[in-house]
Order: sequence, then structure tokens, then C-alpha cells
Amino acid sequence: MEDVHKQYFLTILKKYRQGNATREEIKFLETYYDLFEVNEDLINEINEEVYITLKDQIKKSIDINIQSQSRQTRIKKLMPVWLKYSAAALVLIVFSLSGYFILHSSEKHNLSARNILPGGNKAVLTLSNGKKIILDNAARGQIATQSGINITKTASGQITYTLTADNNKNADRVNNTISTPKGGQYQVILPDGTRVWLNAASSLSYPASFHGDERMVKLNGEAYFEVTKNKKMPFKVQSGLQVIEVLGTHFNVNAYTDENDIKTTLLEGSVKVSSGNRTGLLIPGQQSLVNRKDPGNILTRMVNTEKETAWKNGVFSFAGDDLKSIMRQVSRWYDVNVIYTGPLTDEKYFGEISRKSNLSDVIKILELNNLHFEIDGKTIKISANQGYSQKHN
Repeated sequence: MEDVHKQYFLTILKKYRQGNATREEIKFLETYYDLFEVNEDLINEINEEVYITLKDQIKKSIDINIQSQSRQTRIKKLMPVWLKYSAAALVLIVFSLSGYFILHSSEKHNLSARNILPGGNKAVLTLSNGKKIILDNAARGQIATQSGINITKTASGQITYTLTADNNKNADRVNNTISTPKGGQYQVILPDGTRVWLNAASSLSYPASFHGDERMVKLNGEAYFEVTKNKKMPFKVQSGLQVIEVLGTHFNVNAYTDENDIKTTLLEGSVKVSSGNRTGLLIPGQQSLVNRKDPGNILTRMVNTEKETAWKNGVFSFAGDDLKSIMRQVSRWYDVNVIYTGPLTDEKYFGEISRKSNLSDVIKILELNNLHFEIDGKTIKISANQGYSQKHN
């Protein structure tokens, strides 16, 4: 670690001990200390002396701070920051396992990035007759009627479906599609009461009214579902190479075509995932993975469900994610194109940041990890810093 980076830590440590550290600086230190505790491979032969010293200094500062507090003051137990949402998520430092940090950034690209705002509630509703309704511009109230179904935009911006007295059985043949662009998200309440949150660059197709022995919808991209229970009519989601079947449950599906795996994460209830001739049952806390190159094999694993659904709660959450995985999320949410030039870091990232942040805030954080950004309009070029590239060539 360069002296300027080490000095940055020592300056914050001093302020922390004196009780002058800001809320963000305290979070910085506590997060860094937690990384030592959780990631044993953070310390290696090359950096052992520096990191052990810093860890001891952080621990001493935290202990001194705690001891100086009144015994009547409740002491909050430290937790890994990526396991909880922080009120100061905007300024959270994202750490990489190598531990190299750069504490400055280019004013030129920051100005460009500052003008790129985060996404918001944007979507287009396409009716069965081909009519398109731009939902972010549509007024509150009834926005369309088809086959005895009233479609309404609520005061909170959700889309709802209501059966009318003249409803007929042909309503289930009327299909609607709600699509979000890059930089968009939206919520829809389906005709059966099921709630769906659509992430950026996603689409959901569904009938205006459910009839028959199943409720089938088709998803491209990512969505979070809270399915209304109906034992007589299972709810099914077709997404890429798989079909999910549920009775009533909460789950998240990530089926972006630029991701290697289709991921289904279960929060409560149970779901059956089918792909090819294989099926798998999930319990809460589990995630299934269907690889696009090997769709006949369904893998399952336990995951942090808060991380997997963080987008729905307005947060980017990283826990061991690589750069390209992060930038795919950034590209969708900020509607930008990403180009990589030269060799890149293979570091893993941990941390959280609000999806309400401007692109400049995200870039400042990523720049702390040996990365250089160039922004030209809606295009971001990413390369490793010169010193890092030379060292690893």
C-alpha cells in the first residue's frame, strides 16, 4: 500500500480516536475491519506487515472509542456492512481483496458522469392491439379498457387490472406486455393480485385475465414476484430456458441474456424450477442456477437473499462480485455502454451504494481499486491504472 493511502487510513484513525470522525469515516473503518475478520485471504505474504499493523490500529481505536463512552450508551455490534443496508450507502467505500486504493479522480470525467443520472420509474405498456402507453408520462387513473378489463395507474404509479361487469372469457386471450428500458424500473399488479417489480431492461408478458388451470407469464430480464396463492391455478414463469412453478410465494428471477446463468432466488414459500428434463425444488434462502450452455443441469446453493434482491430496495449490493458483473448492472441502470481496454483487475468487490446515486458517485468508488475511467457521452471506457498494469504485466 502506498504511503499516501496508508496516511489516509491513519488520518481517519486519528479523527476516530479523538471523536471527530464523520459518520461516513466511521463506516469506512468498521467495514475495513470487518473485511479482515470475514476474509482470511485478504492478508498474504506481500501485504501482511502493512495490514496487520492497520488492523491492530483500527482495533485499538475502536476499543478506545468504546471504552470512552458512557456505560449507559448502547454499544452496537459490528457487522459486515454488505449484510445490512446503510443509511450512508451513498458514500460507502467498496473494497477489493487486493487492498490497493487510489484517492483521487479525474475532474473531467467526473463532470461528464455527474450529468448521467440514475434510472427511475419508466416503462411502456403494450396492449394486445399493439397500442403503446408510456407509463411514466401517463396520468393517474384509468388508462385503458380491453375485453372487460380496466387498466389503472394508481397514485403510487403502479399498474392494476380490474374486472368489470361485462367481463368475458375471451379476456385470457388478450395479452399485455410491460417493458422497462435501460435506466427504468416499474411495478405492476397482475389481474390475480400478484405483485411484480421489474428491473431495468426487462419485460413481462401476461394475459389481461387469468382463466383455465394455470397462470402463465413470460419474463425477459429480472423481476421480483410476490405471488397470490391459488392452489387450483399454479403460477408459472417462463424465463429463457426454464419454467418456474409456484402456488404462492416470494422469489426473484434474474434471466438477463448477457448473464451466463439464469438465477432464481426464493425468499419464502417453495418453487419448482424446470429446465430440459430436469427439475429442482427450492427452499427459502436457496438459489437455482441454470447455465445457458448446459440447460439440462440445475445447480442449487444457499445465498444472501438481501443481496440478490437489493435492487428492488434501491441498492447496488456487491459481495465477491467481479468488475464485469458490476458494470453490467451499472450499464442497465444508467443506460450507458461499457468498453474494456487492456488488461483489467480480477479483484472482487464488497459493499453497497444507493441506486439513487449519480454515475459519478459510483465511478469514484470503483476508481479506488486501480481502475481508470474515460467517459464520452454515454460510453464508458475502463482500463487498469498505468502503475497497476505495469506491475501485473
